[in-house]
Amino acid sequence: MKMIKLPDGTEIPAIGQGTWNMGDDESRRHDEIQALRTGIDQGLFVIDTAEMYGKGRSECLVREAIINRRDEVFLVSKVLPSNAAYEDVLEACNRSLERLGTDYLDMYLLHWRGAVPLAETVAAFEQLKEVGKIKRWGVSNFDTDDMEELWNVENGKNCATNQVLYNLTARGIEYDLIPWHQEKRVPIMAYCPLAQGDRQEILQNGAVRDLAKKYEVSVSQIALAWTVQTGQVLSIPKAGQAAHVIENAEAGNLILSKEDLAKLNKEFPPPTSKVPLEVV
Repeated sequence: MKMIKLPDGTEIPAIGQGTWNMGDDESRRHDEIQALRTGIDQGLFVIDTAEMYGKGRSECLVREAIINRRDEVFLVSKVLPSNAAYEDVLEACNRSLERLGTDYLDMYLLHWRGAVPLAETVAAFEQLKEVGKIKRWGVSNFDTDDMEELWNVENGKNCATNQVLYNLTARGIEYDLIPWHQEKRVPIMAYCPLAQGDRQEILQNGAVRDLAKKYEVSVSQIALAWTVQTGQVLSIPKAGQAAHVIENAEAGNLILSKEDLAKLNKEFPPPTSKVPLEVV
């Protein structure tokens, strides 16, 4: 499994587990819990959730999945921009910790920008670090100008990641955001690495299917492996079935050649100019 390094030197696998929409359907609960546990067994120990997901139901599901295994997991959750004021961040974090059944988060993210000044939210994150409730913090859905603004806020340079949309059909961040992150040595977390509405565009693409045959893997594994080739991106696909989680883990060991990447670039061209940040 490829590993990426956080700014503080911590190494985590390049593929983790997302939980968006997990916990919403009680009939899937058993399979979703087993999928998360299988992921931990496979080395996908980064689990990403958020207070927004199912209004806390996702966090509660994660709590059940990691019971007695907290020390094996790198746990990430996110605070809504409506809770980004100083006191609200502290209270929201406490609620997330309670739902997750833990006394600390490995990473806490601002889900997206709202009306609250970044300096106030950062101050709350730093306070949470001070008292040991979070180990590090980051942001989500921040474009390059947002990151520049954050960098100029007091303690803003302590940001450990930026979680954004990234997949073969959504490559806009390669023009300026990824280079900015590489310069600052702050890794990207990629959500929806297998796309959402555009998923069939990837899965039915001839070049992707040819590469899947070449490596004797699934088309999803090719698409997922592509997102982590640079060593600067952590992808967090959601998988509600154990078999899919195992596939995702195997994708972390797949190395695409320069020729392979050139074929994918032809089918899914990289940006040649600034593209507004895409969000889902």
